[in-house]
Parts: sequence; C-alpha cells; structure tokens
Amino acid sequence: MSELRHRRGEGDGNEKLENAGESDHVDSEEEKVLEEKYVDEMAKSLPQGTDKTPEILDSALSGLSSRWRNWVIRGIFTWLMIAGFCLLIYGGPLALMITVLCVQVKCFEEIINIGYAVYRVHGLPWFRSLSWYFLLTSNYFFYGENLIDSFGVVINRTDYLKFLVTYHRFISFSLYCMGFVWFVLSLVKRYYMRQFSLFAWTHIALLIVVTQSYLIIKNIFEGLIWFIVPVSMIICNDVMAYVFGFFFGKTPLIKLSPKKTWEGFIGGGFSTVVFGLLLSYWMAQYPYLVCPIEYSESLGRMTMDCEPSALFRLHEYTPPQFVQPVMKVIGMEKFNMYPFMIHSLFLSIFSSVIGPFGGFFASGFKRAFKIKDFGDVIPGHGGIMDRFDCQFLMATFVNVYITSFIRTATPQKLLQQVYHLKPEQQLQLFYALKESLEQRNILNMLP
Repeated sequence: MSELRHRRGEGDGNEKLENAGESDHVDSEEEKVLEEKYVDEMAKSLPQGTDKTPEILDSALSGLSSRWRNWVIRGIFTWLMIAGFCLLIYGGPLALMITVLCVQVKCFEEIINIGYAVYRVHGLPWFRSLSWYFLLTSNYFFYGENLIDSFGVVINRTDYLKFLVTYHRFISFSLYCMGFVWFVLSLVKRYYMRQFSLFAWTHIALLIVVTQSYLIIKNIFEGLIWFIVPVSMIICNDVMAYVFGFFFGKTPLIKLSPKKTWEGFIGGGFSTVVFGLLLSYWMAQYPYLVCPIEYSESLGRMTMDCEPSALFRLHEYTPPQFVQPVMKVIGMEKFNMYPFMIHSLFLSIFSSVIGPFGGFFASGFKRAFKIKDFGDVIPGHGGIMDRFDCQFLMATFVNVYITSFIRTATPQKLLQQVYHLKPEQQLQLFYALKESLEQRNILNMLP
C-alpha cells in the first residue's frame, strides 16, 4: 500500500509538473502575442520621417506615383543637405565641430526615445535625467581629451586650468561614479529589469554616438581633408547606390533591407572609388584643407598654415609591369599623383564594402521594433540617425587608419607630455637633447 501511495504521489507530482509546464508555455505564448501587440502600438507612436513632407511640396507632387514622389523628395532634400555640408566646410573647423556635437545630441535623443518607448519607463524616477547626465559626463571626458591633445601646451600655462588637465580623467571618473550611485538609488523594486535594460540601452547609445563623434573631431584636427573626403565618400556611396538601385536594381542584396540590390551596391561602390580619387586629387592641392589644426605660439591662436607633408606633394610613379603595355599605348609611361590618393583608395573601398553595413545594422535595429525611421527631421530620409548610421562606422575606420599608417609625433604633443614631468626630469631631458644636438652639429648651424 505504501508503495502504491508512493507511486501515486510520484504520478501526481509529474502531472503537476507537466501541467505547470503547459501553463508556462501558454503564458509565454500569450506574453509573445501581447509583446507583439505592444511593439506594433509603440511603432505607431514613434515618428516616421519618410512619410512627413511639407504641405506645399506634398500638393505639388500629388500627381506622381508614390515611387517617383519619394524619389523627388529624397533628391530635393539630399541636395539641400549637400549644400548645407558645403556651407559648414566654408565655416571652418569650429562650425564643423559644433555641428558634430549637435548631430551627436540629436542621434542620442532618437535612440534613447525608442528605449523609453520599448521599456515603458515613463513613470520611473529620474531615468530621463540620468540618460542625459551620462551624455554630459561622456562628452566632458571625450571632448576634454580632445582639448588636452590640441591645446595642452597652452592650458598647462594657465594655473586654474592646469588642475583640470592634470586630473581630467579622475574628475571624469568621479562624475561617472556619481551617475552610477544615482542610478542605484533610483531603482524601484517592481521595475528592476526595465531599469537595468534601459541602463544598458543608454550605455550602448553612448558607445555608438559619443565615441564616434569624438573620433570625428580627432579626424578634423588631423586636417579637414581627413573629415571631408570620408564623409563625402559615404554620401556619394549612399546616393549612387540609391540611383543605381532605383533604375537598374533587380537582385536583392540582404533581407534586412529588401530595397537594397546588388546592382545598387556594385554601382555605388564603383562610383565611390572614382569620386574619391578625383576629390582627393583636387583637395590635396590646398594647404587649408590638408594642414593639421595646431596652436601657433607666435600667432597666439589656432592655425592651419603649414608646409604640406609628403602625402600632399606630387610624386612620380611608374605603373606595375602588367599595366605598362596599356600605359605605353596611351603615351603615359609614368604619371604624377598625390600619395594621399593611395590612402584615399583604401578609404573608398571601406566606405563601399563595409560602410553600408552600418546602414544594414540600423535597418535590423528598426525592424526589430517595427519602425520605419529613427525620427522625422528630414523629409524623405527620416531622422538624423538614419543619415549618419554609416558615417559613425567610417569615422572609426579613418581614425584607426590614421593612427596605424599616418600619424607621427608632433612637437606639441611631445611638449605636452614633457610638461607633466618633474622639474629634475625636464632638466635631464633638456641636457640629453642639447648634447645630442651638439654632437650632430645642429646647434652650430642655427643663426
């Protein structure tokens, strides 16, 4: 009897477990349906930029089909953005840096707003304030690093700023710790998962947006050409891929973006390489565009005047052996070009082959939340993030490329490190350098 009771007990337990499993399965299916329904509702509440058009333009294009209407709207606002980009270049480095900061803030806002909608945190305490606090803290750290790199020699001579330079990273970390403590204190028992999810969302947004904008500004300080050429390549690739895809596209490229085609991808890539080489040849002739931005002690201000480096001087090249027969036919056994054009070739290949994957990544992100665009700032295009998804990936590559293959030490950067040494170490360096210069008879050559 006891054995029978034991078996029945086992059976009852198993039945309960099975029933519980079925219940969990039903609940999970119901949760999925509810989650899908919520995502659909959330998507409708977010702005869809490609559907937003000024009334005057909308009425003027009412006779066109939706396909051609979208083509015209995209074309108009593409040319307006290109004109604005040219105006910013004319405004100089300061205008470009301010624009980068504004774009960064807007991109962060678009990403974080989706997070607010996804995790339904409207009633949670302090979360909007925390997100923007972390943005300010990140900018203080990264932009401070940029300023120290570029103005370190000047800042170190100012007593009240020297403290900020010396302890910049400690101050930045302290500010971050304050935000971290603030977040922990704001945790609400019923909403831990949502709060931690949005905390992670905020940090991913900072990684994507703030870090990349910091790298863009570092590229600007290396010379405007390192900013203008890569940005222009991405614009060219985006425009030409759309044009080739619109007129010739038949073969789908990737499921994440059904409208992207192999014809557009290849046509855009070829156009970008040609465009990049021509633009590089033209821009390499102007010192204003190729000189790094540095502080001049004699002028007492930032300057972009310099003797262009070897990268931006014409060199004579002999083509490879297998190309020489063709070159002889056209009467060009040798040719002149700027070495920067070789680097430009690699930049254009990256912007054509890898750059579009920034757009595919953004497309996957939007599809996950069933939204068409990140925002509605630019009619026919969407939000700011919709236009800069590929630019951020390109900015990282350019900075890595400069660091790996181009950058050399400059007197300003070395001086900045010397000023951080102790006085006896500075004297030791001074005497060692003086001795080296005397041995090489360099001091005697000076007037």
